Amino acid sequence: MRKALLIAARDYNAAVRTKGFVIGLLLVPVIFGGIFIVMKFTEGRVDTTDRHIAIIDHTEVIAPALLEAAQRRNESELYDEETGKKVQPAYFLYVVPPDEADIAAQRLDLSNRVRAGELSAFLEIGRDVLNPGDDPDAVRIIYFAENPAFDNTRNWFVNPINTRVRGLRVAAADVDIEIVERVTRWMWVEGRGLLTLDEETGEVRGRQGDDKAASLLLPYAVMMLMFILIMTAASTLITAILEEKGLRIAEVLLGSIPTTQLMWGKLLGAIGVSLTMVAIYLVAGLIVARKVGVGEIVPYDALPWFAAYGFGALFMFGALALALGSTCTDPKEAQSLIMPMWLLIALPLFIWVPLVRDPGGGLATWISLVPIYTPLIMLLRIASPVTIPAWQPWVGLFGVIVFTLISVWAAGRIFRVGILMQGKPPRFTEIVRWAVRG
Repeated sequence: MRKALLIAARDYNAAVRTKGFVIGLLLVPVIFGGIFIVMKFTEGRVDTTDRHIAIIDHTEVIAPALLEAAQRRNESELYDEETGKKVQPAYFLYVVPPDEADIAAQRLDLSNRVRAGELSAFLEIGRDVLNPGDDPDAVRIIYFAENPAFDNTRNWFVNPINTRVRGLRVAAADVDIEIVERVTRWMWVEGRGLLTLDEETGEVRGRQGDDKAASLLLPYAVMMLMFILIMTAASTLITAILEEKGLRIAEVLLGSIPTTQLMWGKLLGAIGVSLTMVAIYLVAGLIVARKVGVGEIVPYDALPWFAAYGFGALFMFGALALALGSTCTDPKEAQSLIMPMWLLIALPLFIWVPLVRDPGGGLATWISLVPIYTPLIMLLRIASPVTIPAWQPWVGLFGVIVFTLISVWAAGRIFRVGILMQGKPPRFTEIVRWAVRG
């Protein structure tokens, strides 16, 4: 085992002392930090280009209220009171008499005017909005635009339209509008997290349940840190083994060290590099969290699980990457074999939103108990505000340990055969046969 440790130390020193390691170490936080900076910078930026909107009002009584609401808005909401800078677009509304003889042609004409840039959008108010009947088309209020799903103007129309419609309905029913407003007043349900007891001070504390950083971004950050840990180790192993096979260095090494010790040396060296990188990110993240005053949202209880799952994932995926890389002689061959494994590992990155929204649900529970997904998804669940059953992380860890032992065992048998192979790459069935028969 001494020779394996010597190879591990040599690979570790060769990796961490390169410019590529330093650049990669700095590049990841720069990319992710840049994403959040851009999101924060663009969050409050609004397109202040004036909107010109045509209104087809089949009722003939709602459009005047919209014109008045738009005028009030243009007079009071367009400019910042302190800087005087324009922060909202002006709304200019134009009432267009409905063409009852051929409404489809009128809609098409207005659509073409929107495409030509003459209008920003147009709104159509159904004739039976005030007194809904059996015709569903007659009670619709439709906003036509090139991109209505992300058009804030459509959302603005909701309040003045409903205010006017309610007022007209109340007047028709001869009811006091003040009574109606008091009776129909909506009450907002505020979301907060569960209370906790501070053992040092004895103070009962609560956490805001609407904190998206704690509910969404924090579990995602923990999962991404684990993904970086796995990717760093696997990428290092594949690159190193391909280089040594190409230069016939592995053949020289096998003259003085058994195949098993060579594989363990490579594996331990890559694991050391990954642990170094993640340790730097973890310590830096905790320091930054304390400096900016969000240290209380850090899931410290997830750190032991991160260490346990991290070691298992490193040995599991590192051994598989080393075994598959040993069967290849150039990067193209490696890409065809490794890419399916990458896609398999990265699956949680595509489905993390529904999982973190319901971390205690059946989908999240069952996927987190699949050993290849446990390190990522179980950590995502543990870092979420929802308390998951205590037995699930332990069962997941047991599955990771068992699958890791099987993976390392199979990888050793594949590595022993593939490390000396040259020429035509083996088929997948041959790799499976090597793992079974040795």
